[in-house]
Amino acid sequence: MKKALIVGINDYAPIGSGGPDLNGCINDARDMANTLVICGFAPTQIRILTNQNATRANILKYLKSLVNNSVKGDSLVFYYSGHGTRVANIGADLEIDGLDEAICPHDYASAGVIRDDDFKAVLSKLKAGVNLEVIFDCCHSGTGTRKMDLGLDMDFSYEAARFIPPMLEDEFYMTYASEIPLSKSSKKESFTTKALVPVAGLNHTLWAASKDNQVSMEGNMSGQIRGYFTYHFCKILRATNGNIVRKTLDKQIAMALAAMGAAQINQTESITAEFSQKIFS
Repeated sequence: MKKALIVGINDYAPIGSGGPDLNGCINDARDMANTLVICGFAPTQIRILTNQNATRANILKYLKSLVNNSVKGDSLVFYYSGHGTRVANIGADLEIDGLDEAICPHDYASAGVIRDDDFKAVLSKLKAGVNLEVIFDCCHSGTGTRKMDLGLDMDFSYEAARFIPPMLEDEFYMTYASEIPLSKSSKKESFTTKALVPVAGLNHTLWAASKDNQVSMEGNMSGQIRGYFTYHFCKILRATNGNIVRKTLDKQIAMALAAMGAAQINQTESITAEFSQKIFS
C-alpha cells in the first residue's frame, strides 16, 4: 500500500499575522498531495497537516503512526514544507555532539523544533522491505542567499528564504564547529553532507531542497507562491506519472533549478542501490 504524511506551514504561532510566516507552503502541500494521487496513492491514504494543525506533537504522532503501521512492501512518503534551522546538539552532560538540522513546526517557539535525532528515533523503527521517501523543502543554514536574475515566467518582487535564524547559543557553536572536538560518546560528524552519494545503512531516501550551507527559496511561479524545489519535483513526477528512477529525478530537478538561476542545489541521499530504483518502489 502507498501512504503519505504531508506537512505544510505558512502560518507560524501566533495564529494569524505575527510569526515568521511563509506564503508558498500550503500551495506546495496541495501540489504534493495531488501529485501523489497521480503517482498511484489513494486520497484516503494521504494525511495532510497544515498551519495550526502541524504542531510538533501532531507531526511526530502521525509520522510514528505512518512508520509503525506499515508492512513489508508498503511505499511511504513524508513531506515537509516550511521553515528549517540548525541547532547545536548538546548532550545531558553539556558535551557538544555536533550540529543537528531541524524543522520548525507551527508551535516551535513554545514546543521546540523537530531535530535529526527525533527523526532518527522514529525512522529506526521502519520495517525491512518498506520504502520511505523523506522530502524536505526547507532551509538548514543561512548562508548563500542571492537574488535571481533570470526573467522566466517568474516575478521576483516576492522571494523568501525558508529559514529561521539559530538562537545565539547554537549560532556560537556553529561558528566554531570545526574547532570543537565532539564528545567521546558521539559518532556523529560535525557536519552532514547530503549529495547524490551513498550512505551506508540508510533505510530511506532523503530528498532535500538545498545543501546544508544554502537556503531553500519560495517565490512567485506563474502567479502562485511556490517553493522552487517542490514546484519542479512535482512537475517532473506528474510528467512521468512517477515512473522515474531516483537519480534521473534528482538530475532533472537540479537542471530545472539551475535553469531558473536558483541559488540552491537539491540533494538526494540513500544507499547506492536505491539511486537506480524507481521512486516509490
